[in-house]
Amino acid sequence: MVGTGPGSLDYLTPAARSIIETCDVVLGYNTYLELIEPILQGKTVISSAMMQEVERVRKALEIAESGKKVCLVSGGDPGIYAMAGLVFDVAKSLNSSVQIEVVAGIAALNSCAERLGAPLMHDFAVISLSDLLTPWEVIEKRLEAAASADFVMVIYNPRSKKRTWQLQSAVTLIRRFRTGETPVGIVKSATRKDEEIIIATLDTFEPTVVTMQSTVIFGNSKSYIWNNRMVTPRGYLDKYHL
Repeated sequence: MVGTGPGSLDYLTPAARSIIETCDVVLGYNTYLELIEPILQGKTVISSAMMQEVERVRKALEIAESGKKVCLVSGGDPGIYAMAGLVFDVAKSLNSSVQIEVVAGIAALNSCAERLGAPLMHDFAVISLSDLLTPWEVIEKRLEAAASADFVMVIYNPRSKKRTWQLQSAVTLIRRFRTGETPVGIVKSATRKDEEIIIATLDTFEPTVVTMQSTVIFGNSKSYIWNNRMVTPRGYLDKYHL
């Protein structure tokens, strides 16, 4: 189970690349496989579409049971809103004897924070707005808890073609606890050729510019914008009177 990072091969870790290069079979979602195509030469590649995760995992385990070294790839880090947990769930249900290794990747929150400046320098919460597997009522409670506790908030799966209202609902909730000047950072397709970076405030933030390929970061009460960078101070200035 290998994380391929945010997209660019420059952000594929040496460990992940080594595993991919030494395996026999590579399986994954079409888009993620396309991003690492240059290092897939000579391998058996099995691609599938979105929403076919369970079938993909079963196929990977089936091939691995035959004795081949199999690499199931996932964008970002496989242990963050990705496939690692599902691999263990399915392997457990099948009582599989396959040896499973999870290889970390650079997560979206890392690459997006890099692009924005330093928004995650203090406590932060990561919340997915996808209600495909989690009821919206649960997501809403988590949003309220993070917003009321003044966490910087990293939003995964913010908006898609079908899920268009959840992000606006989240913004309405966050406004109860944050001022209109609160920084908001949006990064689309981090490290890829169509990358786009937007820095706004709660007052100027426009949810309709956000896509499924975006990550949104809402600052806390101390976050600020400087030189078109989003920064959340750790507290050094107050402690050392700099």
